[in-house]
Amino acid sequence: MPALLFATLLLLQGCSLLSQKEPDQRDAADSPVTSESGASGREAFAVDVQAPDAVRDFLTRNLEIQRYRKLNDLGPVELSRLMVAAEANARELLNTMGYFTPTLTLELRETPDGKAPREVRITVVPGEITHVSDVHVDFNGPIAQTPESEERRNAIRAAWPLRQGQAFSQQAWDNAKSTALRSLTARRYPTGTIVTSRAEVDADRAEARLSATYDSGPAYRFGPLVVRGYQRYDPDAMRRIARIPTGADYDQQQLLDAQQRLASSGYFNSVFLTLDTTHDDPLSAPVIAQVQEAPLQKVVAGVGYTTDSGPRLSLDHIHNQMPLLGWRAVSRLYLDRDTQSLGTEWSAVPRDSGWRTFTAAQLKSEVSGDYTVDSGRLRGGESKASDHIDRSLFLQYDYASNHGFNAPPSASALSINWNWTGRYFDNANAPTRGQGIALELAAGYTLTGERLPFTRTYARWVGFVPAGTVYSDDGTQSRGARIQLRSEIGALIAKDSAQIPSTLAFLTGGDTTVRGYSFRSIGAVRPSGTVIAGRYMGVASIEWQRPFVYNGKISDWESTVFVDAGSVADKVGDLEAKVGVGVGARWKSPIGPISIDLAYGVDVKEFRLHFRFGFTF
Repeated sequence: MPALLFATLLLLQGCSLLSQKEPDQRDAADSPVTSESGASGREAFAVDVQAPDAVRDFLTRNLEIQRYRKLNDLGPVELSRLMVAAEANARELLNTMGYFTPTLTLELRETPDGKAPREVRITVVPGEITHVSDVHVDFNGPIAQTPESEERRNAIRAAWPLRQGQAFSQQAWDNAKSTALRSLTARRYPTGTIVTSRAEVDADRAEARLSATYDSGPAYRFGPLVVRGYQRYDPDAMRRIARIPTGADYDQQQLLDAQQRLASSGYFNSVFLTLDTTHDDPLSAPVIAQVQEAPLQKVVAGVGYTTDSGPRLSLDHIHNQMPLLGWRAVSRLYLDRDTQSLGTEWSAVPRDSGWRTFTAAQLKSEVSGDYTVDSGRLRGGESKASDHIDRSLFLQYDYASNHGFNAPPSASALSINWNWTGRYFDNANAPTRGQGIALELAAGYTLTGERLPFTRTYARWVGFVPAGTVYSDDGTQSRGARIQLRSEIGALIAKDSAQIPSTLAFLTGGDTTVRGYSFRSIGAVRPSGTVIAGRYMGVASIEWQRPFVYNGKISDWESTVFVDAGSVADKVGDLEAKVGVGVGARWKSPIGPISIDLAYGVDVKEFRLHFRFGFTF
């Protein structure tokens, strides 16, 4: 019930964001000219634009005459002057839309029974819209002088968005020039500029000939990293974290990636990287890092709620420079309905290769199937995080003690592990395209009972497949629908007699696995009917996500329909899918994506509400 109430409140808040302002409120907010007499609520005159929908909406929003509607002391002479100015203003606005031969008729009508005593009616026949007949893009500077830059020039021309045959408008023309300039300055030529731009319009033939010339400026290469604003942290360590490719051609994306690496390192509250284009040698331009350091130590408390585990409390302590070692330590206390854990991870600053040494320890008590498991884990090794790929190689010790009626025996093991995760999404926080894949491989020996070898393999994958495009009623907005596919497989291979810690085995079910079932409730079923973590696991999911149109506009909401299936067993032949089906909603909230799903567990014959915040892979 708390989860249902919380989800209902979020839905109501989301709907409130979709509501539109009343026309009178919008007009008042957009009218900077007011008078005391206007406070009575009745306008001096109304403006009625008669035109095709797109033209009417644009003129209604932007006509200058709208600013004077609240001036109740306007006389006939002043209003006539405003109407003359309104005609010229309307023609200018129509020109920006690509209509250069419009026919306009302005009338002043008495409307004593209307919301205003007079009405200015503007009737518009926009005429034929102007189309682009020719586009010419040229270059000056080094990009025009070197044969190896021909491919780059051709690529910028090919990506020019306002092409021959398309409708011309001032906004499309400005966007095209800006897009080409961004493409030019994104690599090698950060100081590129627009030298000349010209749009020649033949109104009689409704044609526009476009030309633009860009000056690339000198080619730049990355020089050394210069850090400003540091006090306690080693600037050479910052260089190793940023990994600026010194000596390589300037690339804006590489600069942003380096900035993100510094910002996410935990050492800084803010980071801003710029290329020093005032330097004497453009082939060794310094990269300026303006930083604001984070405190040496800090404590972060967090509270939350999930439909999987109920209320959640966490307490983190971060030490950015441990005594003697100089490593970064992150320690966490975590408490929820089913899990209590205390852990710490210490990591060194990356070396020039990008690899860093780390060690970690954790104590945990959690509900695992029908049992409670008290476990401990020690881990130490090497890790590396790059732009899209994280990898690690480490030695790990595991211990698990199971509690409950007829619980499996306690066990311990030592293993060597290799983990690899690749993320190729268009947006790491709220993806709509791309895919992610994670692999875990381990080989080890049991340390309890008979010493036996074992291997553990785990893989998961998420991918998005386009499934058409959804348009607003007027066709001006569009967003793609998609199908999200998800799968997980796991295998723990050893002799039946091997005593392997249950924390290395598999369970599934819950918000992010098989919806319609409680968290980690799907496992291997013992002859007594109790559920334990099993040696083999398989999960698959398909979900259709479609943008939701509200009041003719594409909203920040999406509707979903999904089918999940998963199974866990100690033998491959015993795998039997547990299926969950349902519907849900996705809200692109200001603080991140929020998901609400109502799922029916076919095997348990129950409905469950699932709520989660954010996207992680």
